[in-house]
Amino acid sequence: MNLPLILETIMIALFGFSWPNNIMTTLKNKSTKGKSLMFLILIDTGYVCGIVAKLLKLAEIDGWFGWLSIAVYILNFVMVSTDLVLYFYYRSKEKKAQ
Repeated sequence: MNLPLILETIMIALFGFSWPNNIMTTLKNKSTKGKSLMFLILIDTGYVCGIVAKLLKLAEIDGWFGWLSIAVYILNFVMVSTDLVLYFYYRSKEKKAQ
């Protein structure tokens, strides 16, 4: 197996463990306080770049683990995008309440 690919996948998976907690906190607090729109956009953009880089290097993907790596990038992207949607939803409610 490809050790750099394994380590990258583990790194992305570990980053991904924080997003469900972040989403749940947003849902619980129903607020954007403490959230940074720029941060979320930059993280999502980074995940898109990682996905595109993996797809451009399809020939180097080492079996199922390479596809797992892409899947983890996509899962993280979806979670951050969910947090972005929640950000805009609760931000609009906050603006209406003011």
